[in-house]
Amino acid sequence: MPIVAEAPDYIRVFSDGSVKRFDHLTAPPSNVSINGFKSKDFTIDHSKPITARIYLPDTPKPDNCLPVLVYFHGGGFCVGSTTWLGYHHFLGGLSFESQSIVLSIDYRLAPENRLPAAYDDCYSSLEWLSHHAKFEPWLERADLSHVFLSGDSAGGNIVHQTTLRAVRSQVNLVLIKGLMPIHPYFGSQNRTNLEKSNLESFDVSMNDFFWNLSLPEGSNRDYFGCNFEKEVVTAEEWQQFPAVVIYVAGLDFLKERGVMYFEFLKRNGVKDVKLVEAEGETHVYHVYRPLSEAAKVLQKQMSEFINSI
Repeated sequence: MPIVAEAPDYIRVFSDGSVKRFDHLTAPPSNVSINGFKSKDFTIDHSKPITARIYLPDTPKPDNCLPVLVYFHGGGFCVGSTTWLGYHHFLGGLSFESQSIVLSIDYRLAPENRLPAAYDDCYSSLEWLSHHAKFEPWLERADLSHVFLSGDSAGGNIVHQTTLRAVRSQVNLVLIKGLMPIHPYFGSQNRTNLEKSNLESFDVSMNDFFWNLSLPEGSNRDYFGCNFEKEVVTAEEWQQFPAVVIYVAGLDFLKERGVMYFEFLKRNGVKDVKLVEAEGETHVYHVYRPLSEAAKVLQKQMSEFINSI
């Protein structure tokens, strides 16, 4: 079958529309605590399906309520899983470091399920959390008044969209106290200066590749989910936006977009927004090197934010 699109070692799309995703190292969940945390897989919606992995930390005070971090993995909306080894180690370690319950979501992937499917699924995960916290033993200590959203790359993009939906729903499913997008994946039809100067580069071609596979049919990179400036958001909605820390990496091609997002939020009156750079680091380094010193620094930074609000 002829190949029509490919990201080496990640995904291959064939002329009949079928898709092959390449295997990556994964980690099974463990009901027994390892390295300060245990984990369990759940199904959020059997019909789609949407699944999740919960990380529960060892705690010195077993009766205390714990903040909840909902995490959305990256992968250009087309690949990735919470079961990947890098996510398992990083999020489990973050759960222990921050003393929080981490709910990591596996949403439907493009091109079989183009946007806004990922946004729908990840918002559904907040509904599931609000409805199951009282009945699920793994969530019995969850403090739904201290919920945080985070995600890397495409997951950072999902953080923004899920938050807007939560603000607009006017239904107090959970109280989102803060956002932590990591190396967020955004774009626009107009190229940035960096993109213009690197049109033939692997970075630009891969960005375009994943947007072409994930955007709704007939849309371009000015789709609201790609270009955050194209979505109409009222001043009242911006006033309800939670505190935000945007993490960028110094050697990441997407750093420019992360800085633009930071400036965009500030321009629109988001009350508490910060930008944190990991100098000398590359895109999603915490996933590829989850046990590195740089990843540990990120865990510490995120933990401090979670416990400061």
